[in-house]
Formats: sequence, C-alpha cells, structure tokens
Amino acid sequence: MNDNQLTALDAGFLQAEDSDSHASLAVAVLAIMEGPAPEFSKLQDTFDVRSADIPRCRQVLHSFPLDLSAPEWVPARSFDIAHHVRRLTVTAPGDDAAIYRAVAELMERRLDRSRPLWESWVLEGLSDGRWAVLIKLHHCIADGVAATAMLAGVCDDQPDVHDELPSTPSPSSRRLFHGFNPITLSGDAWRMVRTTARSGMRVAFGAAQIVSGLLTAPAQPLNGQLSDLRRFSAVQVSMRDVQLITKRFGVTVNDVALAAITDGFRSAMLSRNMEPAAGPIRTVVPVSVRPAELRHVPDNRVSLLLPDLPVDRSDPLEQLRLVHRRLSTAKRSGQRQAGSWVVAAANLVPFPVMASAVRILGRFPQHGVVAVTTNVPGPQQRMRIMGRQIIDLVPVPPIAVGMRTGIAIMSYADRLTFGVIGDYDAELDADDVAAGIRHGIERLAAVASAAVHTRRLGNLMLLSG
Repeated sequence: MNDNQLTALDAGFLQAEDSDSHASLAVAVLAIMEGPAPEFSKLQDTFDVRSADIPRCRQVLHSFPLDLSAPEWVPARSFDIAHHVRRLTVTAPGDDAAIYRAVAELMERRLDRSRPLWESWVLEGLSDGRWAVLIKLHHCIADGVAATAMLAGVCDDQPDVHDELPSTPSPSSRRLFHGFNPITLSGDAWRMVRTTARSGMRVAFGAAQIVSGLLTAPAQPLNGQLSDLRRFSAVQVSMRDVQLITKRFGVTVNDVALAAITDGFRSAMLSRNMEPAAGPIRTVVPVSVRPAELRHVPDNRVSLLLPDLPVDRSDPLEQLRLVHRRLSTAKRSGQRQAGSWVVAAANLVPFPVMASAVRILGRFPQHGVVAVTTNVPGPQQRMRIMGRQIIDLVPVPPIAVGMRTGIAIMSYADRLTFGVIGDYDAELDADDVAAGIRHGIERLAAVASAAVHTRRLGNLMLLSG
C-alpha cells in the first residue's frame, strides 16, 4: 500500500478541475506585511531553505495511464525556487483595492501540474510602506489549513515544520483503498456495511437532505457557468465584537459569521436590485472530520453541511436566530455523517470508475448551492517573516461546479477576516458582499452592546427593551 497516493477526495479536486476549463481548485492565504520589504533575492533564498522541510513543496504528482490508479506524490526530479517564488508590483496607489485585484488575477491561473503544486507571490508597491506574500497551493494537497501551515513553515521562530506537514501519514491513517484489489475490496466493503448498519437511518436521512439540497434549485438565480476571470475582496472585523455577540446571544462564532454572510448576500442583492424576499439561498459548509491523532496528516478530511441562509429576513437578530437553528438542525440530521460515508465509500470504488464519474458529474449544471463557505483556523499569535510582522492574514477560497461565490473565514490575533472571491460575471459583486458582511457584524455588535435588559428565546438572548 502506497501512503503517498491521493485519497478519492483529494483526487476529486483534480477531476473537478479537469471537468471545467475555467475552474482553478487552488486555495491561498495572503499575508499583509509591515515594511520595509527585504531584498527579493534574500526572501527567495529564505523560502527555498525553509520550504525544503515541507515535503509537498518538493514533490510532484505522478498520474497513471487511463487512471488505473490514483495519482501519487513522488520526488520532483528538479526544483528551481524561481518557478515558485515570484514577485508582482500592484497598480498604484497600492491600496487594498489594488491588492485584491492582484489576488484575483493570481487566483485565475491554474498551477502547473508538472511542478510541485504551490507558488508564492511577493506583492510590492503597496501603500504605507507595506508589502505582501500570497501562498497558493492546490486543494488536492490539503484544505486551507495546509496553506496556513505552509506559511507558518516559512515564518521566523516556528517549531519543526514536520509536525505540521509530515511526508507520510501514520500507520493508522492509511487509506482504505488505493488500487483495485478484489480481496481487500470485499473486506473493506463488509466493514463499511457493518458500520453503516449501526447508524443507517441517520446517514440515510442526512444523505437524502444532501441530495435534495444539491438538486433543488434555490429561489435566487445566483449560480451558473464560471468564466476565466475573478474578483476578490476582504473585510476584517474585531474578534472582540464577535465574542460580544456570541456571549450576549448564546451562539457560536460560526453562527455569527454565517449570519454576517447572510447580511452580506442580502446587501449585495439589494444593491443589484434583486429581491431577497424570494427566499433563502443555500451554501455548502465544509466540516472537518479529522480525528485528533491525524490532525497533521496532509490531505483533505472533510464532510459538509448545507444550511439555508435567511437572506429573506432583514432583522439581524432574526437572521442570527435562523442561522443558529438551521446549523444545529443540519448537525443533528446526519448530513455530516452521510458526507463522511460517501467519501469513505468512494475509496472503495475502483479509481477509474470514480475519476470518470467525477469528471462527468462536474460537467452537469448544479443549481442547488449558491456558494461555498469555509472556516480556516488561523494562528492566535502574531507571526513574522524575516523579522517583519504579519499585519493581516486573508484567506482565499476556490470556486467551482457552478458556485460563483466563495467565502473563507480566518481568525488571526484579534481579528476575524472574511475573504470573498467571485466569478467576474457573477450577479453579485465581491466588494458588495464584503461590505455587507461588515455591516452585518456592526449591526449585531450594536444590538449586543446596547442591550440593557434581555430575555431568553430558545437558544438566543433577545432584546426586551
């Protein structure tokens, strides 16, 4: 068994990209740095030395003819840091809008599969003496956590990077299936049957909800074919405000973030003369199913939830209440378990069949889900690169399969940052969504801070005067 082979989920990101010539399944994190910027050649040398300890930075994917087996990671025959660490001067005046335009352009282009699937761009010409680093890697390596771990690997005074991204999984993390073996297939299938039987009803109900969510068209026509161009925007909010809201109303940070995103979509729709009252919109929320003992394994271990965002409601507390209730219901319904079962079952299918199925399904229009919303945990302490402090960390998600908007959430020090990417031709503008998210947090924080007397309604503290 080759532990460097991709899982079905990891390989699925490659197949999904192959099914749409306009899709780029890369994730990224943008680090806004304090000045002055170091000499580029020295920065390049630093990345060369520090990235050498991160296995995937020196590996390429080897694919098998006719997809007879899953691609596997092999050492790159040659490596030139100049192919992976480059620089770009943003347009004047070098403000946030100029930075975000540069990020959008860099995320449009696919990574070269003949080389290690990562690159880093040094952005110069920023206002206020700042500079920036964009670290971009393919989703088949891992999720957004990997981009953050890679960034940590090139930062100053970091622990051994092998603890973040090891070269091989531990024996307990070995894949259920890598190639077509009838003997192991039958045994794995039997174990899968027994596992499913123990929680069959819950999984079946969750699976039915997922299928229905993917196939049922939402009231709002916000998805469609991707173009080859992107827009990007971002907004930072105070973690103090977010924590005030969570404590005042008895909800989670994820509840607050999704409620703010709801307001973001609603505000963007209103700015484009669209009618939010037509009904909610559906988003896919990846959920980690990674066991604690496998938290350092470089792959994707996620399931999903499909909550409806109540853009048809204008009151911020009502939005928060509905988001909280719908997320809680989705968690209890078996959606996460069903998603995990589907991913595990995919590893039991011969890889040629799985790969062909993903490519075919990727070409069919998907109308049920409007956006992807993902939460990327960030470092709690401020980090430095070559002695320069990282001012802000901004996550950058991908978009694919008809979802024309992607939103990633990342915490860093005392801030919570929302990165919004959208198709250039999408009905909603990324800047409008980001501004609406800020507005949503401000409204909730204002209500929370102004509340003098409260009463409990369900799991929320609502104002009584």
